[in-house]
Amino acid sequence: MTQLFSVPDRVKQGSTSPIQTPDQYREHYLRAAADPDQYWLEQAKARVKWKKEPTLGLAGDYHGVAEEPISWFSDGTLNLTETCLDEHLKERAEKTAIIWEADEPGHSKTLTYRELHSEVCRFANALRELGLQKGERAIIYMGMVPEAAIAMLACARLGAIHSVVFGGFSAEALRDRVRDCGAKIVITQNEGRRGGKPLALKTVVDQALTDEHVVKHVVVFKRTDTEVEFEEGRDVWWHDAVSGVSDSCEAVECAAEDPLFILYTSGSTGKPKGLVHTTAGYLTYTSYTHEIVFDLREEDVYACVADVGWVTGHSYIVYGPLANGATTLMFESTPLYPDAGRYWNLVEQHKVTIFYTAPTAIRALAAQGDQFVKGHDRSSLRVLGTVGEPINPDAWRWYYDVVGEGRCNIVDTWWQTETGGICLTPIAPVTETAPGSATLPLPGIFPVLLDGDAHVIRGPGQGKLCMAHPWPGQARTVWEDHDRYVATYFSTYPGYYFTGDGGCIDEQGYVYIMGRIDDVIIVSGHNLSTGSIEEAVASHPAVAECAVFGVKDELRTQVPIGLLVLKCGVETDPVTIVSEVVALVREKVGPVANFKQVAITKRLPKTRSGKILRSALRKLADGVDFPVPSTIDDPAILEEIRIDLQGLGYA
Repeated sequence: MTQLFSVPDRVKQGSTSPIQTPDQYREHYLRAAADPDQYWLEQAKARVKWKKEPTLGLAGDYHGVAEEPISWFSDGTLNLTETCLDEHLKERAEKTAIIWEADEPGHSKTLTYRELHSEVCRFANALRELGLQKGERAIIYMGMVPEAAIAMLACARLGAIHSVVFGGFSAEALRDRVRDCGAKIVITQNEGRRGGKPLALKTVVDQALTDEHVVKHVVVFKRTDTEVEFEEGRDVWWHDAVSGVSDSCEAVECAAEDPLFILYTSGSTGKPKGLVHTTAGYLTYTSYTHEIVFDLREEDVYACVADVGWVTGHSYIVYGPLANGATTLMFESTPLYPDAGRYWNLVEQHKVTIFYTAPTAIRALAAQGDQFVKGHDRSSLRVLGTVGEPINPDAWRWYYDVVGEGRCNIVDTWWQTETGGICLTPIAPVTETAPGSATLPLPGIFPVLLDGDAHVIRGPGQGKLCMAHPWPGQARTVWEDHDRYVATYFSTYPGYYFTGDGGCIDEQGYVYIMGRIDDVIIVSGHNLSTGSIEEAVASHPAVAECAVFGVKDELRTQVPIGLLVLKCGVETDPVTIVSEVVALVREKVGPVANFKQVAITKRLPKTRSGKILRSALRKLADGVDFPVPSTIDDPAILEEIRIDLQGLGYA
């Protein structure tokens, strides 16, 4: 039976969350199940500053989504920034809203809620003078600087729709997004900084906009002293745009279902898919989940070390924390710069109480040894979170035992760009946790597992993870392509939202995410999850990271291949490690996996957000030509991997 970890007593003390006990969780869950409309209307009225308070909850359902998108609170009006900024001027004006930790250690600055409100209003007025109006689109292509959050909020102040594009995307990827949403303005930096290296953001924008005429202005924030080319009449410095501009800007009234932002899901090929999140439902849900999941308190210093280019940054660096009047930290650098102690130095310096990062970062840091963690004071930490992919039990235990010293609850959160916010997770002051499990759904979230015949699996079992009922934070459509939205999420299992993930529910109702359905491989007629094989491989004490993927095989349809990255200082002979890893998979998964081919490599190909590019690995092994993914952190790694795979007889 899976070992459960109880909630430490100190976590429960002083909690202000409305869900502080298992009984309260059950009460909220049952109330939301009995009357979702009323439950979410109560949350929306309590959390949002309305111009016109709504009386309607949900309109529409999953059966009719092809004809009409679902909507929440559709008779209400608001401007989101009044919840995130203006409301806090009453009692939190001098409270720190944003802490910015720069790429170089020791360089940081803060913005109070009063200062942030002023900067947002000033930049909103500047954008208005440049012609940006309600409903028009602005692309934000920046690094992790406070101005990125200011730009997002300034667009929202005007009722304009922002689309943040991750600062690691290529010029081609940026051009695709500009074209798809018809952006009128691009907001960028002369240069970014990450891991001690410059990022030529303005140069990429110039390349993306070659022969593009829909963009009327490019606003450039000066992050460094590096000179960049300027196009007369189009480009304007941020500091010039806001010079002499008023810091008072009336918030434009928006309908609850007006789009707040478009966020494109990352992919290596095909037209980008711009998911549309609307204003009131998204704000309600991010505020709710941020407070409930992390056991938020007034004095917390909350650090989500993601990037605003991804939905995690939207929901849990900017909108959720600011809606709740929290102090939120923005981190410009990487976990390994200048060394593997950077996160823990950040925790010590800023007295971080809640820390939220990705399993890939945890595994990479664990591989560097405990000394980088233990050299820093982490006594301020109360809650640790993970996001982005399932966390394997060994990494979970290292996070719990070493980073959290066995006294911090871990919230292993599952959600997606499409969901807008966290759906499956422990609740910090409530849930007994289990290594590798997202545990239970939040109130208002109703997951089901479906088998191959679309039947609901009752009780413990494994199947395709779907959702049975809408919730306010859910994306409403794909920008100007609702048919694609319906085909992607609602055609596979009519009447359900299909997440694309496989899941497993155990005897006590805890959910384990098995990974993407397309990460299932067929070996001699048996469907096997690469996630389960990876979990077995990762349990070897010498393995820091691993990736398992299927390649074509004439006899067995597919066979699994494993790539391993070893921990620093491992002295065991690599041949022995490979032999032991193969034996572990045979023991934990079974001979049916036919797991025999393993290569040790220096590093794995990842996106800049830390996700392993398994599709690229499959194509490399199968010898298929493919474009270099626009999201890849370092394209040179693909050639390194190709050589490693050739050693196994592939690529």
